[in-house]
Amino acid sequence: MVALSDRKIEIVRTLVESAPDKIVGGLQRALAETSGDTVLASVRQIVEIETRDRLLRNAVFQPIAPLCVGDGSDKNSLVFPARALSYIWRGLKAQVPAQVAAAAKVSADLATAIATDRRPPDPNPAFDSLVQVTANALRSSDQRDFRAAAELCDRAGPGGAEALAACLDIAPVVRRAIVRLPEWVAQSNGETNAGARLAYKDSVAIAEDAGPRFFEMLAGQLTPPWMVLRVISAVMDKPTERYLADSELGGFPERLMNAIDEELKAISGMDLDAGPEAGRAAGRLVDLITQQVFELEVCIELTREHGWGRRIVEQRQSLASVVEARLRDADKLSTAALPMQSSGFSRPRKTGPKLDAAPDAKIVGRAMTLLHFAHEIRRGASHGGFSAAHAKAMEKIGGMIDHYVDEVFDHIRTGDVEDLKIAHGYLRAAADFNGLVRDAKAAELLRRRAATACEADSPQPLKPKAG
Repeated sequence: MVALSDRKIEIVRTLVESAPDKIVGGLQRALAETSGDTVLASVRQIVEIETRDRLLRNAVFQPIAPLCVGDGSDKNSLVFPARALSYIWRGLKAQVPAQVAAAAKVSADLATAIATDRRPPDPNPAFDSLVQVTANALRSSDQRDFRAAAELCDRAGPGGAEALAACLDIAPVVRRAIVRLPEWVAQSNGETNAGARLAYKDSVAIAEDAGPRFFEMLAGQLTPPWMVLRVISAVMDKPTERYLADSELGGFPERLMNAIDEELKAISGMDLDAGPEAGRAAGRLVDLITQQVFELEVCIELTREHGWGRRIVEQRQSLASVVEARLRDADKLSTAALPMQSSGFSRPRKTGPKLDAAPDAKIVGRAMTLLHFAHEIRRGASHGGFSAAHAKAMEKIGGMIDHYVDEVFDHIRTGDVEDLKIAHGYLRAAADFNGLVRDAKAAELLRRRAATACEADSPQPLKPKAG
């Protein structure tokens, strides 16, 4: 098969070099099985070379790489344009190729040592020297790639290039801190707190205003980023609300509380017609808010009567209120999806299942969305303060399902059902509801009973109509 021409290879190389990391990774996986004699073999080689190059780049710039996302225009956090990272790496390879080659060698030696259980070399000196070259070049170099990176950052926000250079100044401190970050987040004691405080002091020794950048860079290494509150709490020895609010780090909890407000709006505005995934997504937001509120309460000394403490109390109350409203909606829509009708004129009036038309797909879908939401929040209900409301709602809906199902089966047995397909449709909906209110075993049992009772080849006597 004819290979790609040199011109086309160069076009492909340019496209791959400018693609985001996720795209390059996807290309590498897609081309992994390409054999050596196909037209795509040269493309695979380009992708593999680019992948190795990016791994080295991201290792060198590990402290700032997570901050290089999108166009760098997010006003709520410290970020830089993703393309700036590509430009500064290209500039380094053009300006100090020998240092880049040395960093590549130590990185390869590190991988080999790990694979062969030998003592690994320390790559930090080689990586840190490249970071320092980059910081200096962003401030003063006329090299076109560094100039392009600086211009990109400044367009994204005033002083963007200097902010990136300032992050690079403390990158060696952050690189050493990243290694200990898991233990700082996992536990709080004298030893771990002392290590976090020492790293913080090292960063502000480089620049007095480096504190917020230090924590922003650590947050970029964490999933979720707001877990950095634990490190802030360790460094400041669980600060009071007022002390933290008046400090340069007050923006971190403020940002998290603003996020909680947005999440509450999303739960309240859930689209009931968007299907089960929308319900599950809203349920995950409930769990997320519960975790976020817990972190704020654990990491900061709060006062319930005013300030952040009062705001967090109100957010807890809002969460419970919106969840309880959604649970009431789940009850109403589940009942509407399995309709009953009054019959006769006796007192008390008797009711039975309304089986004269197929289930309303829209109502059933909305009920399923809300029941998926209720199912998703079941584990965190006690921590969120709505355990009793959740249990009561599930018990009520479960009782309604049981009563409805018994009535339908009774009508089938007595021959009061004119169309078994309609009855089967309602029983399937009830089974789906049951799986979310109770468990999958209960749902499957009901499906089997429904299939047996509603088999098309089973003759069903029809009860003669009166008159």
